Amino acid sequence: MLKPYYTTSLEAGTDEAGRGCLAGPVTAAAVILPPNYSNDTLNDSKLLTPKKRDLIKPTIEANAISYGIAHIFPGEIDDVNILNASFLAMHKALDQLKLPPEFIIIDGNRFKPYKDIPFACIVKGDAKFQSIAAASVLAKTARDQYMEEIHLEFPMYNWNKNKGYPTAEHREAIKKYGITKYHRKSFRLITD
Repeated sequence: MLKPYYTTSLEAGTDEAGRGCLAGPVTAAAVILPPNYSNDTLNDSKLLTPKKRDLIKPTIEANAISYGIAHIFPGEIDDVNILNASFLAMHKALDQLKLPPEFIIIDGNRFKPYKDIPFACIVKGDAKFQSIAAASVLAKTARDQYMEEIHLEFPMYNWNKNKGYPTAEHREAIKKYGITKYHRKSFRLITD
């Protein structure tokens, strides 16, 4: 079971999903969990099946003190680059929290300071700390839902399955059909 990091009771965990995708947004979530929160199923979203993520999502939302979810779309990703877009998504998710956090823990090794709030970057934090794992689940489920919706508009890219990631099938569809408004034009979309 994951442990809380808790330097304070108002600690936000944040994580993003979709950084390496060719299409769709980068999505971040921020979550403040109660100090006594415990969930044996909660883990890094990449280690959970889609079904388990969908089952745990409403539990996280119901039990969190507060949470926020934000998408940064391809046009802005192309303008500011994916790293800055990831930071921006996390900041926008933090903006949605009903209470300002006293401390922020971030999955990864880089972050742009947010409102002078102290923070810690934790490599593989989504597999170590509950609030980051909860944020990873909310970010991933929100992004997956968005990709399934835009799949209906462009079914030939099979986004309901690949979620915009650079699979061979996705790259072949780009070669065959070209790109859409949902593709990140600054990314290497096809390989030689």
